[in-house]
Amino acid sequence: MTKDIIADGQIESRILLIRGHRVILDSTLAGIYGTTTKRLNEQIRRNAERFPADFMFRLTSEEAHNLRSHFATSSGHGGRRHTPYAFTEYGAIQAANVVSSKAAIQAGIAVVRAFARLRSLVSAHKDLTAKLARLEARVGVHDEDIKSVIEAIRQLGEGFTQPDAHAGPKKRIGFDPD
Repeated sequence: MTKDIIADGQIESRILLIRGHRVILDSTLAGIYGTTTKRLNEQIRRNAERFPADFMFRLTSEEAHNLRSHFATSSGHGGRRHTPYAFTEYGAIQAANVVSSKAAIQAGIAVVRAFARLRSLVSAHKDLTAKLARLEARVGVHDEDIKSVIEAIRQLGEGFTQPDAHAGPKKRIGFDPD
């Protein structure tokens, strides 16, 4: 699982925004580091002094339930006994250090790079938004055409949604005797 996630660049998609922090869950981190969640959490408990509150936190029952319902995962039978830990970028680095395998060290580097890529994307989006606001203020009320172009650009930037694959006329499936 470790190499698949790293090779496919899927780490970014597994970073979540919880309590205003970008985090990765213990089960995901364990999979990336090539160990079990139980083993990772054992190492975390043994090295608790290396994990202050800004490195990791445990999800509340409500947060864990919301994640389960959001991702449609198992809700109890044979599942986790405790709520998951959420690791910030710094906590993910420390976790790689306490697991201390070569695979964990290499995967830790990939996790840090994924957090850095997300940070730069967010920064670029904020910069573009600020530049558009300055441009809009400069234009004022005199040129409505430019204002509408700026608004269209802003709408394109919001959401980063993919175009609907099902848009347009549908092709008929099956055999046509004519």
